[in-house]
Amino acid sequence: MRFVTKNLHAYLDYPVALALFGLPFILGLGASHPLAFTLSVATGVAAFLLTLLTDHHLGVFKVLPYKLHLAVDGMVGVVFTLAPFVLGFSGLDMIYYLANGLTVLAVVGLHKSDDAVVTA
Repeated sequence: MRFVTKNLHAYLDYPVALALFGLPFILGLGASHPLAFTLSVATGVAAFLLTLLTDHHLGVFKVLPYKLHLAVDGMVGVVFTLAPFVLGFSGLDMIYYLANGLTVLAVVGLHKSDDAVVTA
């Protein structure tokens, strides 16, 4: 049941990057640990740049393969899921990172390969 196509993923990338950058300011992340704020903002900036550089229809420079983009997303999902436990985040900081990390892992896990054959 994989349904997240390359095109759908591309449409999700820019708003997610902006949310990762902006939500720490709006939500006041960092109450349990300063890195809870910084990690999201830095990841948002990096995600925006990654999207600009990815070879998909919304990439501007198209120099990085989409598979690399997916691999980076997967690593971000793992880091965000583990960060609350490794860095001692609690409260909203913990919820934010667990929700984002698990969501990213789900999106990557539900990715539909371009070469997947649809049979009737």
